Amino acid sequence: MAVNPQSLSVCILRLSALGDVSHVLPLVYAWRQQRPQDRLSWVLGAGEAQLLAGIEGVSLLPYRKRDGLAGMRALWRSQRDQTFDALLVMQLALRANVLGRSLRARRRIGYDRMRSREGHSLFINERIADHRYSHVLETLCRFGEALGVVVDDLHWPLVIPDEAHAYAESCLPSDAPLLGISACSSHALRSWSPQGYAELARHAHKRHGMRVVLLGGRSDIERQMADTILGLAPDAECVDLVGKDTLKQMLALLSRMTVVVSPDAGPAHLASALGVPVIGLHAATDPRRSGPYRSLQWCVNRFPEVVRAKRGQELAQVRWSTRIEYPGVMDLIEIDEVLATLDRLLATPAGERLAPARLRR
Repeated sequence: MAVNPQSLSVCILRLSALGDVSHVLPLVYAWRQQRPQDRLSWVLGAGEAQLLAGIEGVSLLPYRKRDGLAGMRALWRSQRDQTFDALLVMQLALRANVLGRSLRARRRIGYDRMRSREGHSLFINERIADHRYSHVLETLCRFGEALGVVVDDLHWPLVIPDEAHAYAESCLPSDAPLLGISACSSHALRSWSPQGYAELARHAHKRHGMRVVLLGGRSDIERQMADTILGLAPDAECVDLVGKDTLKQMLALLSRMTVVVSPDAGPAHLASALGVPVIGLHAATDPRRSGPYRSLQWCVNRFPEVVRAKRGQELAQVRWSTRIEYPGVMDLIEIDEVLATLDRLLATPAGERLAPARLRR
């Protein structure tokens, strides 16, 4: 289908999570550069909308999952006079697809057949081009191609207000490099052990003179993890900021880190988007698909071993989206390897620690 040179109305449907929402941002930036005449809207989760507040050139349409059908009806009422030229259905979950169905659109562009599931095909009338193995970010950036938007250089237009920067400045020491530990994933089986993080904190502080900053949200699990790390490593003099920031303040904190260590979780992707090197800890998921995009070279990866142990297969034999989550899977990540990775990263010149901000094809 030919691309309309005139203004198009385009709606992105990607509700969550924080990391995946960050992966859409390079497409939004490219869209504003290549087709500034288009009108962009984005249906996303309420928390994700707070993270992206202030972004230019796109109208945010927050939806609260907990509102269920009432929330869907509210979204429909707010958009009932709107017919989009294209709806980019970037989420496979049935709830998201049903929500997208409440929006009028001439073109409903969804995933290619290899990635479709949960009845996704029933809610779209067009697909992105078939492609094999790629990072989630690379797949999401393909959604613009049918409308003439091609992503090459990567830019993440995250907005951090001055007050968030002021908060970070007031919380963080300024006399040493900073190691940020974001210890927990929202999927508990993807989180590493507090013993591992405590040993990492001691090593970073004693060998490299780093100040260690514990980052995280307000959940009981994150608070318990932080308290355990603090108890195991009192000599690391950790700065405990778990549960003490907003999403915008979290961005400001992450932007000041020298290095961030995290499992497969939103803060890893946000730090990468902010140009901060990330040591990703992966055993339940494949970092080639879901690791911090500019720091894949620093990921500690035990996923191939898990595939062999639990599936009796080699990595090339399993579905690209495979996740293998079971109790103890993250214990395969050895402390010595994480420490050695930190040592290698810090020995690398600062300007060479990140992969280029370009889309791999």
